[in-house]
Amino acid sequence: MKEKINERPALLIIDMVKDNFEEDKHLPITYHAKKIIPPLNALIRTFRKKEWPVVFSTDAFLPEDFIFTGRMKPHSLAGTKGAEVVDELDMQSGDLWLSKPRFSAFFRTDLATWLKDRRVTLCAVAGIATNFCVLTTVMDALCHDFKAVLLSDCSAAFSEEIHEQVLSIYRKNPLYPLMKVETSTEFIRALQTKDDAPFRKLSRQ
Repeated sequence: MKEKINERPALLIIDMVKDNFEEDKHLPITYHAKKIIPPLNALIRTFRKKEWPVVFSTDAFLPEDFIFTGRMKPHSLAGTKGAEVVDELDMQSGDLWLSKPRFSAFFRTDLATWLKDRRVTLCAVAGIATNFCVLTTVMDALCHDFKAVLLSDCSAAFSEEIHEQVLSIYRKNPLYPLMKVETSTEFIRALQTKDDAPFRKLSRQ
């Protein structure tokens, strides 16, 4: 019988909003973001089957926000259709839809408390963009004492090169195994078997 690892994961899906999928905007990230929808939906189904929490965290900016005083143009504004989760993703009523005022899903939200109330120990982070909101959410998960996994096949950046550069940097990092880069398949397999000794060791401490 395979030994199960004593982890309680949550799936955090970042900024898969309609503004990032509008074809007429010709955003470089749209093409890459569309490719991660099938593996994301497959992973969502696995989480629901195992009754693990699924969180959709989306930008909800204001037109006058500080971040729009630079080169970034206003987008994903609070209360607009563009700030809604894209229809192609399997979001259901039992999931948490969490709006966020900045890049990280933890910034000025109650996400950490919500996760701890549900005994979550590990955050699997996906969505867009790998080098911005996904990465900052991973880092903030660690800052709130959650283990974190950046899901390589369920995240996307403005180019494949940028995406791979970020993954390369963090595949080997001093926080391992508290922070890892894995595919969704590797992630699920590690939770279900005894193959991942570092995670198993930490869960017993």
